[in-house]
Amino acid sequence: MMLRRGLVFMSDTRTNAGLDNISTFKKMTIWEEPGERVITLMSAGNLATTQAVISLLDERSKLPEDRTSSLMKAPSMFQAACMVGDTLREVIGDLTDGGQRADSGFDATLILGGQIDGSPPRMFLIYPEGNFIEAGDDTPFFQIGEIKYGRPILVRAFDPDLTFESALKLLMVSFDSTLKANLSVGMPLDFFCYETDSLEKRHVGRVTADNERFQTISKGWGEALKQALDTLPDVGMESI
Repeated sequence: MMLRRGLVFMSDTRTNAGLDNISTFKKMTIWEEPGERVITLMSAGNLATTQAVISLLDERSKLPEDRTSSLMKAPSMFQAACMVGDTLREVIGDLTDGGQRADSGFDATLILGGQIDGSPPRMFLIYPEGNFIEAGDDTPFFQIGEIKYGRPILVRAFDPDLTFESALKLLMVSFDSTLKANLSVGMPLDFFCYETDSLEKRHVGRVTADNERFQTISKGWGEALKQALDTLPDVGMESI
């Protein structure tokens, strides 16, 4: 999500290929050149596709001969989004053209956000086809993966003036609702709060299932919902 203070990212770590094959993989990658740029990528979809995209981007950022076409040399976040979109389309095309088959296909969706010195923070939602849209005042946050359970909470409570602490609390509540409704989403949760113009990776962490603060928020949210329901007027059967 985009706040006046900066950007906030949160991702779960569960991947699954059926109920009997559940694993934990990090879905958030951060590239940093302190004082020059910070770029974050989050992924959802086919694990082989997302790992191939991240590996290619990472490899091209490290090899000197490929640096001219790497995220660490992109002149703007828009150009970085174009680069990531092209890489995603390239990987999906290679997997499909190679004759591979999968029940769920090789689609993946990405969120790219960050800041390059000399321009403001920007955030993009990148589709499997390689095209993308940018966050703005009318669309201040993006979700990928399983979104329907947690989205209503974000829609009702998001405010661009949120502090990082309040934003993380809101995201925890949103994820908690999804965790309780869908087994394809699971702990731990990774987060990164990027402060505008800092151009460095400062506030990064992981929330585990036994985290005391998360458990308090989860329990408190459930109790608050029950109390709110009790305060609403009853609906008489004769009025339905």
